[in-house]
Amino acid sequence: MKQRTLLITLTGPDRPGVTSRLFSVLASFPVNVVDVEQVVIRGRLVLGVLVSYAGGPPTGTGGTLGAMWAAVERVAEDLGMEVELTTGTDLKEKRRRGRLHVTVLGNPLLPAAMAGIAGRIAAAGANIDRIERLAHLPVTCIELAISGADPATLRSELTAEAVLQQVDVAVQRSGIHRRAKRLIVMDVDSTLIQAEVIELLAQHAGCMDEVEKITTAAMRGELDFAASLRERVALLEGLSEDVFEQVRKDVVLTPGARTLVRTLKRLDYRFAIVSGGFTQITDSLVEELGIDYSAANTLEVVNGKLTGRVVGEIVDRPGKARALERFAEQAGIPISQTVAIGDGANDLDMIAAAGLGIAFNAKPVVRQAADAAVNVPYLDAILYLLGITREEVEAADAEDPLEPLSATPPSL
Repeated sequence: MKQRTLLITLTGPDRPGVTSRLFSVLASFPVNVVDVEQVVIRGRLVLGVLVSYAGGPPTGTGGTLGAMWAAVERVAEDLGMEVELTTGTDLKEKRRRGRLHVTVLGNPLLPAAMAGIAGRIAAAGANIDRIERLAHLPVTCIELAISGADPATLRSELTAEAVLQQVDVAVQRSGIHRRAKRLIVMDVDSTLIQAEVIELLAQHAGCMDEVEKITTAAMRGELDFAASLRERVALLEGLSEDVFEQVRKDVVLTPGARTLVRTLKRLDYRFAIVSGGFTQITDSLVEELGIDYSAANTLEVVNGKLTGRVVGEIVDRPGKARALERFAEQAGIPISQTVAIGDGANDLDMIAAAGLGIAFNAKPVVRQAADAAVNVPYLDAILYLLGITREEVEAADAEDPLEPLSATPPSL
């Protein structure tokens, strides 16, 4: 006998026992559960249950289906909820190709931004299958599951809309590839921390203006990084090595950095930093945050003074990409399961090499090259791109509130 479907949708105030009451009624009738979806928004519940049954359409009030219809309506009335029933004949859900996750971050997130994003999705011939909130503090993050779109085309369209609406939008393929990311490799200066270490050193050497100009040009990709680094380091000649201790105290983590690292470590991710800065500073970050791998340059020190030279091979743009590959090999993780995060031209090669490249408050050239861009000032917003919700983070913190990251001052 031909299978038919019945979609039952309950809407109204949320309370304990709604789902139990509905399924208890359905249990008395010859139907099979095909699909269930439930969402609660500000205390208002929307519960949809799709069931299948054999036979003709449930017309009238007699017969088995008529009795079930009446029973469901009584439950809805008793709960003070509205009920809608829709019949159908096609039991098979038509899956559209090109299933993607679109993540939207805003602070604030305005209706016009959602209208623009949804409009672009529709114009691309895609369908929004599901919408879910991942976070409401410190930013609002909404995730849309969509189907029927080409990833590259949709990413281009939504990137343009994001600029107009002043929000962040990321487009990623759905499925196991998204959940398989296991190694995070992050730039340090102006990403993990809120400064450029060489500029902090330059303040003590009295050459801040000169160094800042060279740094800015290098970050824009206008200068070769290795040459610019040597030029800036040369200006530090003669500084006492005691300056490192002072600079460590001056370093401030980007908001959300501790939450990001702590959460990912709880989920058994590997975490790495790679820096065009200096091991004299990054080594303390490694110890402080429990970071698994690191790579950075080392300033030469002789007789307690900086010589103005760098020791060994310089960690530059290609060097960062090589470090990512090396860390992945050490962790036994394929490159496709890596995430690279950076802000400057020096990060472009590793962002291109990683399975997911994220531009964090980055220069325009990096935003254009990355798979996703995050421009809110909170580093833990990156968790949402991995499908981790704020509620999950807070629940983990509540279960393990005493887990320390370190005993050093909060500035680090």
